[in-house]
Amino acid sequence: MKREQGQATVELALLLPFLVGLVLTVVQVGLVLRDRVALTHVTRVAARAAAVDPSEANVLRAAGGAGLDARRVSVRVARRGRLVSVEVKYRSPTDVPMVGVVVGDVALSERLVAFVEE
Repeated sequence: MKREQGQATVELALLLPFLVGLVLTVVQVGLVLRDRVALTHVTRVAARAAAVDPSEANVLRAAGGAGLDARRVSVRVARRGRLVSVEVKYRSPTDVPMVGVVVGDVALSERLVAFVEE
């Protein structure tokens, strides 16, 4: 019986690094998914702005929201006839300790085509 007194402590000490790594990975995935939803929102807003006024300044101003870091966002607008295409790319940072070092930034992109309103 005396030999088993510290068994639970040893098991916890062996298992704890894996549990912490798992929790940090789940947090990082959640942050990337949040950025993905924000990118979809930004793309919709930018496409709407481009459909009304396809000037690049107007589209960039419209794409500036939703909590994304503007230094990591790139916007491309193309107009073909009555259609306007907006492509927004974003590098989602992986800043969670341990996970970010292993994974690196995640490249996200979203594209939307809309009719030009005249």
